[in-house]
Amino acid sequence: MAELKYISGFGNECASEDPRCPGALPEGQNNPQVCPYNLYAEQLSGSAFTCPRSSNKRSWLYRILPSVSHKPFESIDQGHVTHNWDEVDPDPNQLRWKPFEIPKASQKKVDFVSGLHTLCGAGDIRSNNGLAVHIFLCNTSMGNRCFYSSDGDFLIVPQKGKLLIYTEFGKMLVQPNEICVIQRGMLFSIDVFEETRGYILEVYGVHFELPDLGPIGANGLANPRDFLIPVAWYEDHQVPGGYTVINKYQGKMFAAKQDVSPFNVVAWHGNYTPYKYNLENFMVINSVAFDHADPSIFTVLTAKSVRPGVAIADFVIFPPRWGVADKTFRPPYYHRNCMSEFMGLIKGHYEAKQGGFLPGGGSLHSPMTPHGPDADCFEKASKAKLAPERIADGTMAFMFESSLSMAVTKWGLKTSNCLDENYYKCWEPLKSHFTPNSRNPAGNN
Repeated sequence: MAELKYISGFGNECASEDPRCPGALPEGQNNPQVCPYNLYAEQLSGSAFTCPRSSNKRSWLYRILPSVSHKPFESIDQGHVTHNWDEVDPDPNQLRWKPFEIPKASQKKVDFVSGLHTLCGAGDIRSNNGLAVHIFLCNTSMGNRCFYSSDGDFLIVPQKGKLLIYTEFGKMLVQPNEICVIQRGMLFSIDVFEETRGYILEVYGVHFELPDLGPIGANGLANPRDFLIPVAWYEDHQVPGGYTVINKYQGKMFAAKQDVSPFNVVAWHGNYTPYKYNLENFMVINSVAFDHADPSIFTVLTAKSVRPGVAIADFVIFPPRWGVADKTFRPPYYHRNCMSEFMGLIKGHYEAKQGGFLPGGGSLHSPMTPHGPDADCFEKASKAKLAPERIADGTMAFMFESSLSMAVTKWGLKTSNCLDENYYKCWEPLKSHFTPNSRNPAGNN
């Protein structure tokens, strides 16, 4: 596979044209009477026309045929995709899932769309307020099928197997320890090369942004220049039997046929694009004196709500870093949170739970549900010599955190057969160390 090229920068106003058609971008205007190469001009709007410039999202696409050139959409089987948050009764317990099982290619061919499974979520699609967490489990490429969500942005976290993603803006190769965002309304198709698994955070009605840095200053966390946008690439060919366009609309799945590939955009310009990011580029900030900083310092992207400082969803990672805090219990603290916390593991071993929480699995701690290090982690960290140490080398855990109280689907609680019924037992060995007659029995400050 030839090395793919990208444009650098987050949220930039970009322009790109396939080198096979130099000058395909109109000069000085968006919508000329006749476009270069007799292309069609089409605008893709990711925000209301009247949004402030700082939040206005749109791109102009110059394509061989406009995207309206398709047969009517018809309802298709939902599979395991849902937005029904009342399928089963609420469960406030700590929940953990074993690695989700990938179907064997020798038994059944499953592509990215057929392999979508909604695990949990909250909110309402029609009012553009909410989120969903999906798991994708697939073993074959999409071929002459593409997909887009009319409901929200997809933040895709591959865990096993690389993804070659064809979009209207060009191609991206996304590997484990990278993420990509396909924003609302953007058509894409995915090629896979092995049995493949990963996580998706879908947000309704808002787009992902870089978090504000406040007193951190101008630099740090995920730096804008490390986000990569594909360059224009097109294919122009008829598809025998028709190309299938699948649309997730109001939580339901629909399909339409068309005669040609939808990846026929010769040139484009704008600031509403797909993009990818390598998690290894995250500039970690951590406590260098004492105490455990809140995990918000590891936020890569945020989808803000209308309340200042409160997110519909944050994407947070726990990357390799140094631990140097003195006189401190260094692992994550015990916690009850007003937010929902879904965690996944791309690779390695999460520091607060060395066993049971495995790559390709997940956990959900709902609002005000207690959680924290298991008994073994507490005992070891309470007695450890506090020398500078590397934390999480070879590991990448992440969190989808939301201000909304997420409900788990029937697939998540029952059908997947991956729920770890013994999760609660990791805290059962915790015992009282209370010494009422000695404030400082270990001689610590």
